[in-house]
Amino acid sequence: MPARTHTRTHRPVPDAAAVRLPWWAVTLPALAFAALLLLIVEPGPARAASGDPVAGRLLAHVLALLGA
Repeated sequence: MPARTHTRTHRPVPDAAAVRLPWWAVTLPALAFAALLLLIVEPGPARAASGDPVAGRLLAHVLALLGA
């Protein structure tokens, strides 16, 4: 009577990690970076003629809300 052989199943390697991020895990940091970048960028020559820059007014408003 022949001995029964065990066949190996092909399972994924357990140490191979597949990471899936939700959409907001990439979008929110990108939006925060863009907002902070807009706060520190100086207006170019085209916007300088229009008067008070929006980013400067926004920063002044945030500082007034924080009590600084």
